[in-house]
Amino acid sequence: MVVIRLSRAGAKKRPFFNIVATDSRNRRDGRFIERLGFYNPVASGKDESFRIAQDRLAHWQGVGAQLSPTVERLVNQSGKKAAA
Repeated sequence: MVVIRLSRAGAKKRPFFNIVATDSRNRRDGRFIERLGFYNPVASGKDESFRIAQDRLAHWQGVGAQLSPTVERLVNQSGKKAAA
């Protein structure tokens, strides 16, 4: 099954996550099919903390990919910010 989840990058104590579409059997930071965006939990000031390609997200959901709970929460939060 294809899942859209976070893949950790960045340095020690400075997390940075790529949002990727991958097979659910692959390791968290292992091989992935496509990079859809990023999440930077330590972004400050004018730095962008979250970005996702909405068209690619819709494509993957259309072919049956499942969102991880964290990615689903981030997408819902960004949708509320865009609507405001």
